[in-house]
Amino acid sequence: MDFSISDELTALRASFATFLEREVRPVEDRFAAEFGRGEHTEPMRVAAGAIKRRSCAEGFYAAYLPEEVGGWGLSNLGMTLLVEDAARSGMRFALSALGPPDPAAPTPLLLELPEHLRERYLTPLMRGEATMCFALTEPEAGSDAQAIRTRAVRDGDSWVLDGTKHYITNGDRADFAVVFAVTDADKRAHGGITAFVVPRDAYTVTKTQYTIADTHPVEIVLDGSRVPVDHVLGEVGFGFYAAMRFLNAGRAFIGAQCLGMAQWCLESAIAHARVRTAFGKPLARNQAVSFPLAECKVEIEAMRWLTYHLAWAVDQAAASGAAVPMLDSSIVKYFNTDRAYLVADRCVQVFGGQGLLRDGPVEAALRHLRMLRVVEGASEVQKLVISRALGL
Repeated sequence: MDFSISDELTALRASFATFLEREVRPVEDRFAAEFGRGEHTEPMRVAAGAIKRRSCAEGFYAAYLPEEVGGWGLSNLGMTLLVEDAARSGMRFALSALGPPDPAAPTPLLLELPEHLRERYLTPLMRGEATMCFALTEPEAGSDAQAIRTRAVRDGDSWVLDGTKHYITNGDRADFAVVFAVTDADKRAHGGITAFVVPRDAYTVTKTQYTIADTHPVEIVLDGSRVPVDHVLGEVGFGFYAAMRFLNAGRAFIGAQCLGMAQWCLESAIAHARVRTAFGKPLARNQAVSFPLAECKVEIEAMRWLTYHLAWAVDQAAASGAAVPMLDSSIVKYFNTDRAYLVADRCVQVFGGQGLLRDGPVEAALRHLRMLRVVEGASEVQKLVISRALGL
C-alpha cells in the first residue's frame, strides 16, 4: 500500500498555500473585527465573491471538473487535499476559494445538461459569476430523501413543478436551483424522481432559517413553476440516483473540511497550552490538558486516512465506471463529523473562557462542525447505512 502524496499534488498544495496567503490573508485581517462581533455584512459577502472569482481565474475553485468545461480534471484526492488545507488555515474566507463542499458551487451533475445549456448555466459558475443551490430536502423529507412530495408533471414542451423545499443553502442568492421532484409516484426512488434545473425567477424564497452556524438556509416554494423539457438533468426518473452519487462522492470533501478544521483547533490549543500558565506552570504540564489533546491527535490521524482512502476509492470508481463506495462514504461522514466536533469541543475547554468568545480561534469551528453532524445525511443515517452493510 502506497500512502504517499504525489509530487504533483504536493506542488499543487504549495501553490494553493501561496494563493491563500496572498489573496485571502489580507481580506481575513481586514474583517477581523466583524468576525469578532459575529457579523456577516454585505461587504464581507462582496469580499468572499472577489476571492472566489480570483480563485476561478487561477483555476483552483472548480479544478475538480473536466477540462472541457474549464476545470483541470483534478482527482477527488487532489481536491480533497485542497479542502483540507483551506480548512486547516483557520481563515474563514479560505473556503470561498474552493467549490466543494459548498452546494452553491458547480456540480458534476450539470455535466448532464444538454450541450446547448452549458453556456447558460455551467459556464458562469465556472467563472465565479453565478451561484446555484441544491434543492432536495423538504419539510417531510430530510434523512428519508426518497419521501419528497414536490411533483413535476409534463405539460407539452414544459414540466410544471409544485412543492416546498427547505434548509436550502444559498437558495436566496442562487441564480438557479437543481430541484428534485417526483415524476412517477409509484416508482419514486427507483426511477420516479427527476432532477431539474430551475431558474431563479421560477421559484419563491419564503423565509430564512437561522441556524447556529454562520450560514443560514432558506425555504423555497415552487408553485406552478414551469421549466422547459430540456432542463432535465440526465434521464427522466433517475434524479435520485444522481443525488446519491453527488452526496456520496462529495463526502470526501466534507471529511476533509472536518479534518482541516480539527487540525486547526488542535494546533491553536497546543500553542495556547504552551504559553498559558495556571497555578505556576504552563497548562501543557497538566495531564488534564495534555491527555485530551493527545486523544485529539489520534482521532485526527484516523480521520486523515479514512478521508484519503475514500477520496482514492472515489477516483478508482470513476476510472472503472463503478459506483461510489457508499459504505466508505458513510463511514467518513459519520466518523469525521463526530470526531472533529469532539476535537473542537476539547480545544474550547483548553482555552477556557477565551474559547467561548466569537473572536477566539475555535468557537466558529465548533459551531460549524456541530452543523456538519446533521446536514447532508445525519450521523444516525450514516450508522443505519453502516449497520445494513454488516447485515444487521
